Amino acid sequence: MADFLGVNPWQIRKDFSYFGEFGIPGVGYKIEKLAKEIKKILKLYAVRKAALIGVGNLGSAVLAYTGFRIYDFDIAAAFDNNPKKIGRKMGDIVIEDAANLSSLKKRKINLAIIAVPREAAQQIADALVKAGIKGILNFSPCYITVPKKVKVITIDMAMDLARLPYYMPAG
Repeated sequence: MADFLGVNPWQIRKDFSYFGEFGIPGVGYKIEKLAKEIKKILKLYAVRKAALIGVGNLGSAVLAYTGFRIYDFDIAAAFDNNPKKIGRKMGDIVIEDAANLSSLKKRKINLAIIAVPREAAQQIADALVKAGIKGILNFSPCYITVPKKVKVITIDMAMDLARLPYYMPAG
């Protein structure tokens, strides 16, 4: 793990020690137990259901992405406001009308992914908060305002790409 992360093995052991003792001195770690403990620390011990709002180009790509399964995330619902998309099936998901976001609370979905245009993002975020969402991954190219009890992570791909040249060697 240290080689993979590019750090010293003692740093990994020290970091693990902050969360308790689950290694065997002089022997190391039982991989299954270590993986279980890390999942518990990261709160990844159960399948977490998420809703996707916005099934355009980016949203469709997010919906098709299989990498969420590695971390036990399940996109269990998808919403859009385009009548041509509502009722269409993508994989196992039937696209629902975005006007029905309030159904998320009774479906026990508390995570959401926003992939809508900038001008719709805040209104969608407000509706998600009302529906009981506690965590939002925001792909809209703007920041949204939510109550402190809701965690938002905004990913602005253009801005992140624009940051890259700063870190590149001159030449």
